[in-house]
Amino acid sequence: MNLERPDLTDVTPEVLAYIEALETELLQLQSAKPTRKSVEEKPLEPSEPPTTMNVISISRDGYAKRTPRHFYGRQRRSGMGIFDLETADDDAPALLVVADEDDAILLFTNFGRAFRLNVDALSEVPVRARGQNIMTLFKFRSHERIIAALPADNGEAVALASQRGWIRTVNASRLGRSLIPGMNFYDVQQGGHMTAVCWTGGGDELFVATRQGKAIRFAERQVHKSGSLGLRVDLGDEVVAITAVTEQSGVFLLSHDGKGTVRHMSGFRLNKAPGAGGKVAMKTDKLVGSITVNGEDDLFIISELGKLIRFNAGEVPVKTGVVQGVNCMALRNDEATAVCMSKI
Repeated sequence: MNLERPDLTDVTPEVLAYIEALETELLQLQSAKPTRKSVEEKPLEPSEPPTTMNVISISRDGYAKRTPRHFYGRQRRSGMGIFDLETADDDAPALLVVADEDDAILLFTNFGRAFRLNVDALSEVPVRARGQNIMTLFKFRSHERIIAALPADNGEAVALASQRGWIRTVNASRLGRSLIPGMNFYDVQQGGHMTAVCWTGGGDELFVATRQGKAIRFAERQVHKSGSLGLRVDLGDEVVAITAVTEQSGVFLLSHDGKGTVRHMSGFRLNKAPGAGGKVAMKTDKLVGSITVNGEDDLFIISELGKLIRFNAGEVPVKTGVVQGVNCMALRNDEATAVCMSKI
């Protein structure tokens, strides 16, 4: 839009000088600031040698994409990230998982059913892309949705957690290549819909966390083969994460506002048995997830608007007590929705 400069004849010299200074500064900014289009078209520089490891992003409605991990530049903690999965306005990114293109991932639904999907069944696409609807690859039930994705064959057992704190473990052999698509491993009548899963070593401890930032830690062997109440969940709260730990583990906890902390398990007491009430693990009113990490791992966080950041877990201070966390991702009118880790 072109505007004619008004007549400034009657303007005082001081005001005229001020206007001219503003005009000069505006011209400098316009010549220096790249357009949105030029920023998006600038090729992404790899942050590591080419690898067959892929970052897989999945939306709430089941749109998924995979992109080689080396195309995601490692940033400093609290960076802005880059746009990743493109989704409709009402279909935010919900899950992240890193897996090799020659392997498979396990998809778990809120109804406790499991599906095995080869990574190369997803088309490889650039960092910013819409992906494909994986809900068409299997037969899903009405109101069924994917709530978790794990690299396949990555432990001795998988621990399942429901929204009301019911826990069950499933031997890895039942989730192998012979898995019948849609096999049910959990009865939603026992503890509500399933909300979280994790791999375990078969003899680990389990750290179960809720949306309000409360958690419990207990020995995996204490879970009955048919399931046990792992955590007494407060009214209005629900389980959002489960991860396998030991006394030496650090657990990264992520809040919706992009803040995170690493809680060392030496400062989070082991319960003698499952089924007790949780204690505060992080000061937040909306925990997004928790995952076991060490300082050499990389963390990937995705937001509701589809921005993704990658940074080294060692940048997050390790704490033995309750804290609010440090800024891990800069968010503006946005919320973090998922986190995953990758060993480098």
